[in-house]
Amino acid sequence: QVQLVESGGGVVQAGGSLRLSCAASGRTFSIYAMGWFRQAPGKEREFVAAISRSATSTNYADSVKGRFTISRDNAKNTVYLQMNSLKPDDTAVYYCAATLSSRDIYTFRGRDRYDYWGQGTQVTVSS
Repeated sequence: QVQLVESGGGVVQAGGSLRLSCAASGRTFSIYAMGWFRQAPGKEREFVAAISRSATSTNYADSVKGRFTISRDNAKNTVYLQMNSLKPDDTAVYYCAATLSSRDIYTFRGRDRYDYWGQGTQVTVSS
């Protein structure tokens, strides 16, 4: 079992930046591959970014590539999402998720692959 708590959301103007954090507690953090997803009103939850358990590999949705950066600090049991050049279309509730991973290089884009989810943090980008 692992518990996830997101923080860092808020309201920002278009072009601005935010950094989301996801703190994990429970089992050893370094055995989990991590992901960030988002869900806008009336839309399905979508993949944003993923990172392997040792941070060897990362993966991004095309819509955020070059603007968002996922990272993790296993000593602090925390995964981050640095979001730059924000657009109104980035407005959503952002969720972090965790899944057990058997290899250091694996990242996962599928929602169904993840077993543990945080409660979400709201990001609102005004135009």
